Formats: sequence, structure tokens, C-alpha cells
Amino acid sequence: MDVKLHRNQTINPSSLPKPSGYAHGMKAGDTVYLGGQTALDKDMNIVPGGIVEQFKQAFSNVLTTLVEAGGQPEDLVSVTIYLTDVDDYMANGREIGRLWREMAGTEYPAMAGIGVSRLWQKEALIEIQGVAVIQDRA
Repeated sequence: MDVKLHRNQTINPSSLPKPSGYAHGMKAGDTVYLGGQTALDKDMNIVPGGIVEQFKQAFSNVLTTLVEAGGQPEDLVSVTIYLTDVDDYMANGREIGRLWREMAGTEYPAMAGIGVSRLWQKEALIEIQGVAVIQDRA
């Protein structure tokens, strides 16, 4: 019997803010668990400009972690979006959808949008987390 031991790999891209008490991502075998990302820029500030700009930054942070783990946007199998104002997100849905397609293409994973009273950073309007399974492209 050939037993392979898999060690989980922490994924913390150097282009993202240095995490403290969490990891940006964890890779376990071919699965990548992408930690919740708000719209923090590299200087640890929430980007200004409202829900559209915050979506763009938060999703970019998620995708940066995925790429660092060896994946691509089409490897996403599940995405959860936490929102402090669901109506604002819906009102900007066309622009957010356009950004999604620009950043990740037209293949959509299983998704959930959840309204919350607030996020870790008071200025944050959105947090995105996901799960990806990296496909063998050989």
C-alpha cells in the first residue's frame, strides 16, 4: 500500500498585506481554501469609491492568492460574498458582473451572497472568500 502524506501549504502572496493571525489561503492537495478578502490595498487601507471599487480590490486579492497557489480563475468551485448592503450590490450588479467577467471569465462557480451587519474593517462593504480545485493542465 502506497500512502502519500499531504502537508497543507500556507499561501500568503507578498503583494498582499502581511497577515497576522490568519492565512490568505491554504492549499490541501489540489484544493485551495481562499480566506476572506476585503478591499485592503497593499498599505492596509480599504480602497475608496464604493461597492464597485471594493469588489474589484477584494476579488483581485482572492485571485492573487489563487494564482500564487498555482490556480486560475476557472478553478474556482465556490465563492461566498459577504455584504454590508445587499441593495447597493444589486444596484451595481451590471458593473460588478462586467468586472467579474473581465477578471475571471464567464465560467461561474457555485456562489452565495450573504448580508451582514458589518465586517472586520469598519469601512469594508464587501468580503469575498472561495474554494478552488486546481485542475491538472498537463
